[in-house]
Amino acid sequence: MSPTRVTQDHNPLRDPRDKRLPRIAGPCGMVLFGVTGDLARKKLMPAIYDLANRGLLPPGFSLVGFARRDWADQDFGKIVYDAVKAHARTPFRESVWRNLAEGFRFVPGTFDDPNSFDLLAETVKLLEDERGTGGNQAFYLSIPPGSFSTVCEQLERSGLSRPEGDSWRRVVIEKPFGHDLKSARELNDIVEGVFPADSVFRIDHYLGKETVQNLLALRFANQLFEPVWNANYVDHVQITMAEDIGIGGRAGYYDGIGAARDVIQNHLLQLLALTAMEEPVSFAAEHLRAEKEKVLSAVRLPKDLSKATARGQYAPGWQGGEEVIGYLDEEGVAKDSRTETYAAVKLEIDSRRWAGVPFYLRTGKRLGKRVTEIAVVFKKAPHLPFNDTATEELGQNAIVIRVQPDEGITMRFGAKVPGAQMEVRDVTMDFGYGRAFTESSPEAYERLILDVLLGDPPLFPRHEEVELSWQILDPVEAFWAKQKTAPEPYLSGGWGPDSADEMMRRDGRVWRMP
Repeated sequence: MSPTRVTQDHNPLRDPRDKRLPRIAGPCGMVLFGVTGDLARKKLMPAIYDLANRGLLPPGFSLVGFARRDWADQDFGKIVYDAVKAHARTPFRESVWRNLAEGFRFVPGTFDDPNSFDLLAETVKLLEDERGTGGNQAFYLSIPPGSFSTVCEQLERSGLSRPEGDSWRRVVIEKPFGHDLKSARELNDIVEGVFPADSVFRIDHYLGKETVQNLLALRFANQLFEPVWNANYVDHVQITMAEDIGIGGRAGYYDGIGAARDVIQNHLLQLLALTAMEEPVSFAAEHLRAEKEKVLSAVRLPKDLSKATARGQYAPGWQGGEEVIGYLDEEGVAKDSRTETYAAVKLEIDSRRWAGVPFYLRTGKRLGKRVTEIAVVFKKAPHLPFNDTATEELGQNAIVIRVQPDEGITMRFGAKVPGAQMEVRDVTMDFGYGRAFTESSPEAYERLILDVLLGDPPLFPRHEEVELSWQILDPVEAFWAKQKTAPEPYLSGGWGPDSADEMMRRDGRVWRMP
């Protein structure tokens, strides 16, 4: 079989709207800013190769790297080659690589140098003629947000942001989308002052994960779940993103940002919106966004944030059989840093569907295991026709959507224990993607990059969603900033500070143990 041939049997990026045909990008190219960073090396370059290997990129696809390096085109090609060999998910095929590498170019320069961007514009034009890109270009800004303004201004000045004829120009930006509501609005004004709103793609890689998208299928393709997906039956919802690693040398970025801004504002609030939203008219971008924005507009914080939030900072401990240092001992972290590495918050949604149902969001580093999940915990049955001893080990029904690492869905319910006596105990029924489907799930960045090149925006939050999320989080950050105490220490390898457990105990609940 030809290495670039795609069949509907093995292509996980099919177009479900076109009789299961593959979604193949038309003539186009990409300019990648930040080619020396970890994201480009570990995710973006391998994802581009994997898309090419699946036959989902056009034969003339071009990739232009831009960085302050004295590289030639072949030097850049070696960087991409090493990244692909180390991190690509599909087998390495020499013929695919040769065709892809023919479209590699490198432009040396700095973000504030007009001559460098003029050279970039010339390179893009040459590739249009040499590779047949049709003038279609995506500009991927894998760079610090502080540089967005400069790069956008240069793209506008050099004419790179303006398409000609029927061609398109799009810009891709990575989180963080600001550090509060004010900065998010300023950032949006900068980017959308150069590119039209429908040409701006804000990447939240969690939304590209297959399991997150399956949440929509679970809810809206099955009559089994939607009738009980409301306050009549749901007791509460827990959304968790736990990491078992520390900051890993990212002190320059992380210190001063913290867990809430890094994860809750984007990933977890997006998961909340998908969990709580009403059924959209369709899965078109505008309909999905409308329902998510309704949910985020209805989110409210409890009045007493001292009882509805918790924050912590990992202390020395043991993880994976190894002794690890605390956050304050990490290189580049100030000894008096008050940046939280754990954050938890209780939210409520003022809507008919969710009135009275708390949503608990938590995230942290150096926790017991790496896991991201959404747990919908149901109320207990109003009447149990059993004696107390028969149900003393019976908990609450739950549906748990595992986003990573073991993607799937678990249902917890009560069943009789084998034997002569009536004894009911919790059991689980488990669905795992790896076991149920023979085709592998695409990596999130594969899906998202392909969507950018296709101009398909359902998985990308618009600036309205970003601003609504900051409106939710800003009061929490302001409350914490006024506190005179530092974040509560918690042991590495554990599950966070005692204050987080106390927050749940006040409500008569406990955190799930993933």
